[in-house]
Amino acid sequence: MAKDNKVSMAVVRRLPKYYRYLGELKNKDINRISSQELSRLTGFTASQIRQDLNNFGGFGQQGYGYNVEELHKQLANILGLKTKYNAVIVGAGNLGHAVGNYRGLDDAGLNLLALFDRSPEMVGRKIGDIEVKSVDDLEDFIIENKVEIGVITTPKEGAQIIADRFVKKGIKGIWNFAEVDLKVPEDVVVENVHLNESIFTLSYLLKEQGK
Repeated sequence: MAKDNKVSMAVVRRLPKYYRYLGELKNKDINRISSQELSRLTGFTASQIRQDLNNFGGFGQQGYGYNVEELHKQLANILGLKTKYNAVIVGAGNLGHAVGNYRGLDDAGLNLLALFDRSPEMVGRKIGDIEVKSVDDLEDFIIENKVEIGVITTPKEGAQIIADRFVKKGIKGIWNFAEVDLKVPEDVVVENVHLNESIFTLSYLLKEQGK
């Protein structure tokens, strides 16, 4: 558990990277690692890593480092990965296909139940083992299946409408891939994945490197 509830988002966004690298170490049967060694893997300083983990009580031993399996398990608990959330995707185009086929969803705790689309040509098709349903049936499906996370992979023009429909049916977590900033109540969590912003950042870094 965190020492308090004021862990910064900067810290939170570093935790998945720690978790990923620890998982790779675990798969290689590496039992322990120092903060210095973890620093070389992640690119964060050893001091930063220790400070980040100390927000949640600290898990290392001086002179020993971190137990890889135990720290990996603790980070899974901190990130909430032991909890399964029922999820749906709205937008069954290319991006919806990509997200729906992503093998890491289950590892991340998302139980994908269905995809929805407004196109009659898409309804009834399957993406992997998941059926594409009519978006007209979205609200009933959310209620009947206790959906907790809604994923938006629609064009930006329709994203806010879908978000509003999610919120009205009690969804508290939205994973938004549309290139628009959604307006939602304060008790609804939105995680944006804006691909063009990442590309713009890459462009800037390349420009700066060339100076």
